[in-house]
Amino acid sequence: MPLQNRVTPFGEIVAVPARGLFMGNRGVLHDEHKRLGRRRWVLKAWLICRLAFKGRQREVMTPRRYTELFFLDEAAAIAAGHRPCYECRREAFRLWQDAWWDGTHAEIRPRAPEIDACLHAERVEPRTRRQLGWTSALETLPAGAFVAIDGSAYLVQTDGLRRWSWRGYGKMIARTQGAVSVLTPRSSTAALRAGYRPMLHPSAFR
Repeated sequence: MPLQNRVTPFGEIVAVPARGLFMGNRGVLHDEHKRLGRRRWVLKAWLICRLAFKGRQREVMTPRRYTELFFLDEAAAIAAGHRPCYECRREAFRLWQDAWWDGTHAEIRPRAPEIDACLHAERVEPRTRRQLGWTSALETLPAGAFVAIDGSAYLVQTDGLRRWSWRGYGKMIARTQGAVSVLTPRSSTAALRAGYRPMLHPSAFR
């Protein structure tokens, strides 16, 4: 059986066979039986990591070690509230840092803890621990953001929208105008608008 460590753009952690292009880290979320507990939002640093780094190998969900999470691609991980890891994706983090600074109009160049604190306030509702969404005009959203339409997640691209699934993205549909529910946190959306380009699953280019 697949482990419950695959993350959707809604921030839900599910059990599916697909793994995706990126790994993630939110700290230790599992027990000695590789089952997720209820404390899934303790750490503020939610990272997007490479699948392989410096030849490191270990069993997935090792007891008392961080829980390996997996995403279809980087855009889906950003929608779920994660940001590039400084250790294994340093160049991507620096690009993210610059875009976040420019997009949010922060007074000084933000450090990772400051970005994490902002994202934590934007992504999780304190009482229900559900992902926070927000509303925006679809025509103003940058490529790489995610929106929710009729219960499904859609990737915003310049020429239209593509429905997300663990198999990849669906066919391009028209990008209309009007208010939509946005999954990608506000500050992350600002970083995308300022020029950060997330790595996408190959199906996004079909």
